[in-house]
Amino acid sequence: MKNYLLIICLLAAISVSAQNSNLSSDEAFTQKMEYLADSLTQHLKEWEVPKVVFKVEKFGAIADGKTINTKAIQFAIDKCSNSGGGTVLFAKGDYVTGTIELKSNVMLCVAEGAKILGSTDLADYPAKVESFKSVMSEIHKYRISLIYAEKAVNIGICGKGEIYFRGEKEHFPGPETAGEIEGRPFGIRMIECKNVVVKDITLRNAAAWMQSYLYCENLIFDGMKVFNQANYNNDGLDTDGCRNVIVRNCFISSHDDAMCLKGASAKPCENILIENSTFYTACNAFKIGTDTQGDFRNIIARNLILGGIPDSLKSFINFHECSTGITLATTDGGNVENILIQDVNISRSRCPVFLCTGSRGRRWNETMQHPGYLKNIVIKNVTGKENRRQGSLITGIKSSLIENVLMQNMNISMIGGGTVEMANLPVVENEKGYPDAQEFSRTGLPAYGFYIRNAKNITLENVKITPEFEEQRPEFKSGGNIANVIINDKTL
Repeated sequence: MKNYLLIICLLAAISVSAQNSNLSSDEAFTQKMEYLADSLTQHLKEWEVPKVVFKVEKFGAIADGKTINTKAIQFAIDKCSNSGGGTVLFAKGDYVTGTIELKSNVMLCVAEGAKILGSTDLADYPAKVESFKSVMSEIHKYRISLIYAEKAVNIGICGKGEIYFRGEKEHFPGPETAGEIEGRPFGIRMIECKNVVVKDITLRNAAAWMQSYLYCENLIFDGMKVFNQANYNNDGLDTDGCRNVIVRNCFISSHDDAMCLKGASAKPCENILIENSTFYTACNAFKIGTDTQGDFRNIIARNLILGGIPDSLKSFINFHECSTGITLATTDGGNVENILIQDVNISRSRCPVFLCTGSRGRRWNETMQHPGYLKNIVIKNVTGKENRRQGSLITGIKSSLIENVLMQNMNISMIGGGTVEMANLPVVENEKGYPDAQEFSRTGLPAYGFYIRNAKNITLENVKITPEFEEQRPEFKSGGNIANVIINDKTL
């Protein structure tokens, strides 16, 4: 990437600043993270697509909504790549296909009025097993997708048209799972690719995750629309162990995690800008986790709308509240640090903010040496309404305290109605369990604002949570083992 050394030097400065500063008073951290965003914007650019156009009809594709065009489309992709690159064009009509593999220097363009339709026959999705070994390949064993790419350079998907994966349960049944997903193809899988662009396209209804990018570099998602609520495990966008990423002007409405950064690759997830986007979900809107074998650092998210699925949008289970607005969690040994989240709206969430460390230790080829840490987190300028009763949760473990967190200018409303009994309920540690806020207390934490434990150097400044109905729980409560926790100028 152009001027990459400039960004490396900048990131080193950010790390030093964050480690040596008091986040409760040091604006330098925010300024340097914003400078990182400016540097990514300036230097990370879309690759230049050669002007040659390969129309899929010339290679035998028939856009009648019935003919399986897998061989014809793949022929066009291969010819385009082997000829030096260009655009593979879907001009008009409905093109049915099974698995196709993107190759270097190829941009798929689905023009306005055109659709790519995923085959509804599982036999049209042969297994693609990547050479890069990770939790994804060895434990989860994700194998099938409509669009696949591995070790390709300069690839992308664009256009005002639509890719409709036809992943509804009547086509691809199967249970919801936190492990292997059998018989339900992903929408897009890309592994070890460089210079990836997904722009303007509408992606609809995969049978599992919509998109998974594993150990990729230099990715731009701009103006993308994702509707993924037709089946279980319907994530919106998952980047795993990727570096140099921009997500901008995107809309995602998903059944499962909407915008998710993962670490199953055991590679760093770093240098990421997410901005001017909306993420709706029945699960977690913006998330780090749950697979956290790799590190996460130097991530800025700003100008976001997060929360449950509005009533106006269809959900296949008709469930319109989300688990969390923001989840930052590490449980598999990866470290999470240098995160700035600002100017966000969180609505219709059970747990607006969830910060967590744990020691699940899921690895595929080694034992976790020690739990990862979570530190140097700034979340500021948060509004929202119609949040549910659970409350927000900051919960480290005794061997890995959450530290150096600043939460500033937060004003949200929630339903309220908590009881004295709820205020005195114990909250499970869940140190080795699945890192989801609902595993701690779905119905209500002992505080309606923030319940905090196993943490140090936490500052909540100008934070107000307003309940609609009278609350018998305190707004803020300690669960023990905390040090230097300051809330609205008072020590907790």
